[in-house]
Amino acid sequence: MPFAAEEIRLDLLQCPGPGDETGSRQCVAEVRVRHEALRRLGLHPDQQTAHVTGPPSPAWWHAEAERLATWRHG
Repeated sequence: MPFAAEEIRLDLLQCPGPGDETGSRQCVAEVRVRHEALRRLGLHPDQQTAHVTGPPSPAWWHAEAERLATWRHG
């Protein structure tokens, strides 16, 4: 892994999910990397590729991804 243990942080969170009346929960993973570690790899906010350069995915693509996630995870 290109990062030392103190340069990266992983937080796992449980949040109320859709249909909260049933008490369902959804898990969220948040990954944080220190900016010095990203700069070492040549990644920084001033580079052009750090910004969105193309059109967003079509709406059907997102809907299909959600349908498949629901099918796989019940």
